[in-house]
Amino acid sequence: MTMFDDLKGKKILVTGSTAGIGLEAAKLLAGAGAKVAIHGSRSPEAAQSVLEQFTSDGEVAYFQADVCSSAECKDLVEAAADYLGGIDVLVNNAGGLGGRNGLESIDDDFFDKVVDLNIRSVVMVTKYAIPFLRRSAEESGETSSVISTGSIAAREGGGPGASLYGGSKAMVHNLHRNWVKEFTKDNIRFNTVAPGTIDTAFHEDKDQGTRDKISGTIAMGRFGTSEEVASAYVYLASHAMSGYVTGQVLDVNGGQMCP
Repeated sequence: MTMFDDLKGKKILVTGSTAGIGLEAAKLLAGAGAKVAIHGSRSPEAAQSVLEQFTSDGEVAYFQADVCSSAECKDLVEAAADYLGGIDVLVNNAGGLGGRNGLESIDDDFFDKVVDLNIRSVVMVTKYAIPFLRRSAEESGETSSVISTGSIAAREGGGPGASLYGGSKAMVHNLHRNWVKEFTKDNIRFNTVAPGTIDTAFHEDKDQGTRDKISGTIAMGRFGTSEEVASAYVYLASHAMSGYVTGQVLDVNGGQMCP
């Protein structure tokens, strides 16, 4: 018996889960026996290599959608719920930097790109998942769970050219604080995982000198890995482990910031 036995058979949608933190979280959830819908923007054919990384412990299927579109958010949730047979846990991991632009070079297209990717996706996927999450809690007698990926940038503003990214992640943190007030009566929990500097594609544009400089600001002296962040999602997905935890931001940053 493992600590996360209650995740066996749970129906989980993880957006933005073909690489990095989202993929590692989906792997751990499937490894705990959950039935997982993973998501990305690549074609189903291109995603085949991602599906091959999963073990046979849990059922996994891939769904393609552009979550910058509200209509596609709706379609994604409905298709995933149809495959899963409902939704017990939603992980909003889709998001990204969108590019680096200082304030004076931000135009409408860049603004819309970053806001749609980091805010619209979370708002609309969650909106359409609420009826399924509510039903899950009613039928199970336990809490259902929404976990969104925030960022250390939401607390300290972000690096050069990342003002919209940091601001959008701060909004994600705050959306959850409001939704706790709205949906706790329905036994839906809302928590945020805020990664620090994690060695993913997000930082691949940095040269070694910049990476070393950033590492010097981290108490553990190095970037984190996706695997080191992923277990936070498993903890927050489990009612047995975190059934009384809601409205929290779980920082996973190697001591880079201690709020």
